[in-house]
Amino acid sequence: MTTPTWRDRAATVFRCEKRPATGSKGMVVTNHPLASAAGAEMLAAGGNAIDAAIACLFALTVVEPMMVGVAGGGTAHIRLADGSHRVLDAMSLVPGAATATMYRSVPDTAPDNYDVLDRENVVGPKAVATPGALRGWCEALRRFGTFPLADVMQPAIRLAARGFAITPYLSACIAEAAGDLSRDAAAAAVYLPGGSPVAAGAKLINGDYAESLRLIAADGEAALHGGALGDALAACITQRGGLVGRDDLLAYKVMERMPIRGTYRGWEIVGPPPPAASGVHIVQMLNILEGYDVAGMGFGSAELVHLLAEALKIAFADRAAATADPDFVAVPVEQLISKEYAAARRALIDPAHTQKWGAGVSSPTSPHTTHVTVADGQGNVVASTQTINSLFGARFMIPGTGIIPNNYMNNFDPRPGNALSIAPGKRVTTSMSPMMALRGGEVIYALGLPGGKRIFPSAMQALVNLIDHGMSLQEAVEAPRVWTEGNALEVEDSFPETVLRGLRNRGHAVQMLPHVAGGMNAIQFHPDGTMTGAACWRADGTAIGVGGGLARADARFWPDAPVVR
Repeated sequence: MTTPTWRDRAATVFRCEKRPATGSKGMVVTNHPLASAAGAEMLAAGGNAIDAAIACLFALTVVEPMMVGVAGGGTAHIRLADGSHRVLDAMSLVPGAATATMYRSVPDTAPDNYDVLDRENVVGPKAVATPGALRGWCEALRRFGTFPLADVMQPAIRLAARGFAITPYLSACIAEAAGDLSRDAAAAAVYLPGGSPVAAGAKLINGDYAESLRLIAADGEAALHGGALGDALAACITQRGGLVGRDDLLAYKVMERMPIRGTYRGWEIVGPPPPAASGVHIVQMLNILEGYDVAGMGFGSAELVHLLAEALKIAFADRAAATADPDFVAVPVEQLISKEYAAARRALIDPAHTQKWGAGVSSPTSPHTTHVTVADGQGNVVASTQTINSLFGARFMIPGTGIIPNNYMNNFDPRPGNALSIAPGKRVTTSMSPMMALRGGEVIYALGLPGGKRIFPSAMQALVNLIDHGMSLQEAVEAPRVWTEGNALEVEDSFPETVLRGLRNRGHAVQMLPHVAGGMNAIQFHPDGTMTGAACWRADGTAIGVGGGLARADARFWPDAPVVR
């Protein structure tokens, strides 16, 4: 008898657009083929997963400049060969000169809307928070890598100096941001030559950024945090009315945090803790779903999507009330991830009707990101999500450096008195979800993706696809997604009309979109020591597996071997 698959029970069936890669000595999956190649180069040269991941990230600052940069922020989840998990928090900080009332909110905006007058928290110097990405990458490499910084940066330097072919995806992103980029001479010169976005297939060379990378390769993180690049950044921002100064850059520290751990149907789920919202609220949502026969409902059914939407709304209500920088807010982590709390919230879900949700915990006083997933053959695994926040960050370039700073101030509530309100030194609360799923203490899946507030709900859905629906890794990362935080229910356009009708009948305001969140990439670890890598259609993601190895010890080259005639 044939064992039923998820497709036999599914209400929504889809076709994968990409194919996975396999390897035995390592796996690199990023959202650009040239970045994946940079990581594979490190593994081929004898480096470990940390060396490869940092090489990938520097390369991504060149080939995905709209997503990630040295003046951004990020979170790295590292599983070392000894079985320990390390979470390095290099998220951006509110500058020391900031105040809770530094912006003027747009009148009559909803509580979850952070719009301010003149878009000051989105575009321009007042949108920039103190960056931490470069310091985080350097610390990860110094503590857990094996190669010098200058070595892992060589692929990125080559790409910036010699150029690379623009993908249609990057060209479309430039066109989307062109209105703002055109108002900055330095950014326009690189991305809008002649006044038009660089076309797909054209070569992009950024000589100024190549020189900045060479300076970092020579001076390390000090180039930005106390050196010439940092001085240029601080001078540019403060002269234009922004707040990030030299003292902010010098004072920045990377935080190592204990990961969040939860369980779901016998699996251990491990992810980053606050200020990241992902680990806490992914575990929370999985705890809620654990009380249902998710597999029996079938993938993409109206019944299941309704429950996913209600779990999402519960998590977002609690996130808004209580999840923030733990140095400023007492986040009720143990309550949020407890099975008892999930059971209490689950009991209030109506399977036939959607509803509005408030926070169940007491309140204390961007979708443009990138992700890398890397593993070596020695047991080291890195899942790292990095960003400059919105598409092309603050949408201006530090003259003479090629560096685009972040616009992370957009993630803070411009109204005082809330968990996410602005306070000097407060870290950004992020949805970044560099997650790992374990069985018997061994990592089976590592994954992550870009997508702003849509990141951790999408990561949760991928885990459900793998654990409940039994999808392959490629299927799990490409599967159609849904998202809501309480208003419209965003549904990717591959869901059939029968499912949409069932959702509308339950009261959901369904909004069809071409995609929800960005390009997920993931690695699966098999019992025989091999690995599968997968990247989805929502970005330029590419998996590269490393196999083979060195010659056998008894292999020899015999120049005088007899010739067979």
